[in-house]
Amino acid sequence: MPDNPRYKIPTEDRLIRSAVHYLERYASSAANLRKVLERKVLKACMAHERDPGEFSAMIDVVVDKCRQSGLVNDLAYAETKTAGLRRRGGSQRKIEAKLSAKGVDRDTIRKVLNNDGRDDLGAAFIFARRRRLGPFRSDNKDRRDKDMAALCRAGFSYDIARRVIDATDEDLAAHEARD
Repeated sequence: MPDNPRYKIPTEDRLIRSAVHYLERYASSAANLRKVLERKVLKACMAHERDPGEFSAMIDVVVDKCRQSGLVNDLAYAETKTAGLRRRGGSQRKIEAKLSAKGVDRDTIRKVLNNDGRDDLGAAFIFARRRRLGPFRSDNKDRRDKDMAALCRAGFSYDIARRVIDATDEDLAAHEARD
């Protein structure tokens, strides 16, 4: 049996320390924390030629302890992530995709987005301003189609993208007054 000193065989105590160390640096959902711990266990198991399945119950216990102690809270994580993405001009679709990728369940995502005070139109204006698209473009080149495509790729609907790119000075003033 090869012994790699870099990777130690996982114990519950080691996994708890790893989880706390990770959570000190990053906000995380329970499912994402589980993935992080599974990767750590997998590396150790490969080094010691063990089956990672032996440690799945231990990972579940560690994630449950983190959840019970309040270190991991999917609702708070989703609210924080949503607020940050909205401030940067994230669309509802983009937020849903990012939260789903981090393992937040659909009901929590729906609840957070329903309580979100911003709409996609406001987020699209923020996104366009950050990327200097449409009315925020400093050069006078006609790049309407490319700007529309950029907004659509960011998850905004065609109608919202059109409204932002074709915005008049009055629309921009109204948007600025809302923020």
